[in-house]
Amino acid sequence: MGMNKAIGIDLGTTYSCVGVWQHDRVEIIVNDQGNRTTPSMVAFTSDDKLVGDAALFQISSNYHNTVFDVKRIIGRRFSDPSVEADRKIWPFTIVSGNDDKPMIEVDYRGQKKLFSAEEISSMVLAKMKKIAEDYLMCDVKDAVITVPAYFNDAQKRATRDACKIAGLNAMRIMSEPTAAAISYGSMREKKIKDIMIFDLGGGTFDVSVVRIHRPKIEVKAVGGDTHLGGEDFNNRLLDYCVGLFNKKYKMDMSSSGRALRRLGAECERAKRNLSYAVETVIEIDCLYQRNDLYVKISRAKFEELNADLFGKTIEILKQCLKDANMSKAEVSDIVLIGGSSRIPKLQELVADFFDGKELCKSMNPDEAVAHGAALQAAVLNKEAVDLVVVEVIPLSLGLASLNGIMEVIVPRNTCIPTCKELSVTTTLDNDTVLDFDVYEGERLLTLHNNFLGTFRLKGIEPAPSGVPIIRILFLVDADGVLTVSAQDRKTKSRSQIIISNEHERASKEKVEQLVALAQKFRFQDEIQERKHRAQFKLQCCIHNMKTRVTEAMRKGAMRKTVGEYLLENVNSSQKWLDHSYLSADVHQFNSKWKKQNPNATIL
Repeated sequence: MGMNKAIGIDLGTTYSCVGVWQHDRVEIIVNDQGNRTTPSMVAFTSDDKLVGDAALFQISSNYHNTVFDVKRIIGRRFSDPSVEADRKIWPFTIVSGNDDKPMIEVDYRGQKKLFSAEEISSMVLAKMKKIAEDYLMCDVKDAVITVPAYFNDAQKRATRDACKIAGLNAMRIMSEPTAAAISYGSMREKKIKDIMIFDLGGGTFDVSVVRIHRPKIEVKAVGGDTHLGGEDFNNRLLDYCVGLFNKKYKMDMSSSGRALRRLGAECERAKRNLSYAVETVIEIDCLYQRNDLYVKISRAKFEELNADLFGKTIEILKQCLKDANMSKAEVSDIVLIGGSSRIPKLQELVADFFDGKELCKSMNPDEAVAHGAALQAAVLNKEAVDLVVVEVIPLSLGLASLNGIMEVIVPRNTCIPTCKELSVTTTLDNDTVLDFDVYEGERLLTLHNNFLGTFRLKGIEPAPSGVPIIRILFLVDADGVLTVSAQDRKTKSRSQIIISNEHERASKEKVEQLVALAQKFRFQDEIQERKHRAQFKLQCCIHNMKTRVTEAMRKGAMRKTVGEYLLENVNSSQKWLDHSYLSADVHQFNSKWKKQNPNATIL
């Protein structure tokens, strides 16, 4: 096996997944708990930092310091309305940092610490990197990372910073639906197909029209909402239950983070149940101030609560088709991916829009993106056959004009890489300096669009206004990275900017500091990893022992007195685990496990 392996990572809002090309195919890699996906979650305690399943395991007792869903704020400003809406729901604290950057405040090792969304994402990426390295038994440096198709420049660059902090070289930042299209195209016959990828995950929604003509995969148009997904459906159900509880008991439970987190977990479970059942129950004892909650939820009620959000996905789908200049009859296949695409009403709405056409559900919605990313990584790493992927920019790029209107240079859904040119001139006599403000977005006024950066061209020859000719060049590479340059055709004076968006992202020096910090704590993180494995092994042992003893007593295969004695020991171990899982070390977990398995060997 070669030692220069490249992996594909689907960095999801709620769960992440990693794959690699091996034995002439893509393999999805299981984590240390045997799961094919890993929670995109990080928890901080007085001693440790927990990532993935370990963070999820302790969330109920440490909800204020367990961070999740950071993909919804990465690359955004603290003052963004969507950040404000999420802050009201999340149990952890978001504060405003420098340049209006949202920062996550936690208690870590006895101190208040601030982390950016990039840092939290880097911890999840480092976990996925470690999962791959444990499986491949070699270091992994290169990866293709996926992001929502509708991520803007700041969000993509913040994700790339997260990769650097995690010790990964991002070979390509690829859109999630394009990765899914690669996965889909690799398993189909070699004929031209126009497909639609409907990707609805935990926090983001993307829709793409893609032409597959192997080995070429060409994105025709993209649409989406970076703040629409399963979490929003959960929150609608959560708000409904909170309203019922408050009305019944004449009190407001909204101030209790612990109660909201417990209820949120049950709402998510109920949402999943309603994908195969027409009715479910949300029942929680002593939810708030010793008051219980019992709510029957029908699928119809859930659909009613989310009707506008479901409808929004169809409107975005329609616009994407329009942007691709295609009719719905021209779409060969409709491919559903993302965990939330399992919701029956959404499937019904999509099928109805396409006049009853059968939807493609053959791909695993949780793994399709990582599968495609791993295949792309193998191609870039020259491990697999050639594959030509042509993506598009999701948002128009342009310059601010004097009246505040955005002059579009590169329209949205332009294939990349691309190069577009525009000629401008001076508006004042003898003007020797021009400033250029670069924006992205679809609004007429730059005020409503996303500011990317500014640069200045000096050395223009003095002349009456309108005489100098300035050549503006917009160059977008295959990763969507934008370089803008300006040159006076007569003096040849030149200036350019590689959009760095310093207001939105960490500086180069800051990224280097964060990389060094991550390396500094790598040894401590490895100790924590071993501790969590021992802890999980003990938890599984307790559960299995309790199940076997209970079943043996029920069948009469074990005397009641013996069974009760064994159950007492098992319950004692469970009680110890519940109270000591944060403070105990690897040796203590293994000692407890050994008592349950006296003839076993500790690995």
